[in-house]
Amino acid sequence: MSKLEEILSKKILILDGAMGTMLQEYKFTEEDFRGSRFVDWPVPLKGNNDLLSLTQPEAIATIHKKYFLAGADIVETNTFSGTSIAMADYKMEELVYELNYESARIAKKVANEITAKDPGNPRFVAGAIGPTNKTASMSPDVNDPGYRAISFEDLRQAYRLQAKALIEGGVDILLVETVFDTLNAKAALFAIDELKEELGLEIPVMISGTITDASGRTLSGQTAEAFLISISHMNLLSVGFNCALGAKQLTPHLEVLSQKTDFGVSAYPNAGLPNAFGEYDQSAGQMAQQVKEYLEKGLVNILGGCCGTTPAHIKAIAEVAKNYKPRVIKIKEHLISEV
Repeated sequence: MSKLEEILSKKILILDGAMGTMLQEYKFTEEDFRGSRFVDWPVPLKGNNDLLSLTQPEAIATIHKKYFLAGADIVETNTFSGTSIAMADYKMEELVYELNYESARIAKKVANEITAKDPGNPRFVAGAIGPTNKTASMSPDVNDPGYRAISFEDLRQAYRLQAKALIEGGVDILLVETVFDTLNAKAALFAIDELKEELGLEIPVMISGTITDASGRTLSGQTAEAFLISISHMNLLSVGFNCALGAKQLTPHLEVLSQKTDFGVSAYPNAGLPNAFGEYDQSAGQMAQQVKEYLEKGLVNILGGCCGTTPAHIKAIAEVAKNYKPRVIKIKEHLISEV
């Protein structure tokens, strides 16, 4: 049993909140995104948050530190769009390895610094692997249902490069997140499995899907149970849901996972639903009160926040979660229970 799994058996682990929400507070300009290195880059770069790990590394490190100090046990790397597929929008495919490696290095450095001051409470880094901006199982062309903008093999290669850079940059976990198309996720999991065998390592893997609307399904049409079944061939640290919905709306889907899986269950919902301006109004206290239902029902092992959440939200969630025991889970065929 790894150190992470051991801790997971004793407490509910707290994941960080939104990176994008925090970066918005900086109000970075196009020039800030470019820095001195990319001043002559041929396309606009504002909005490429992953690039900030190279041009504004101090801001990224500060955000990680704020989440750790708020009570997070795990922070995610600033790599949500860190594949060659997503970076093609900025003509930065050749920078993918460096972007992921540096993002992992920054987060791990902060984690080590915080852990050194509180060695009894180790902090971890999850390498964030987003869904890309293409879907392998659906056509983007309504006039050609059979068309696909990306192939499984293209996804596998892109995810493999990202995961390799994250691992070599020092992450403790790989997190395949915000899954709207399970075929994309399968490509990521396949690539990770290949890497683990090639590198001879066992790195914990988390996967988190996204229920897109009131239908209770992912964008590719799966219910929570169908999503779980389709990825359960892997040996996962946890399976869960994030984004799209607020804590209250996510509850029934977490109940399904909790009842059906032997893996850990994770949840990091948005700070409620967006208002008419696309902003999130739910306060830290309101969100903590809603996730309390997860804890009372024993649904989760890992808990954090997605869009609209800040260190204040994570602090409130951590304060509530410390009063509850984690859900009993199985990992690697060994029953993990309270000790």
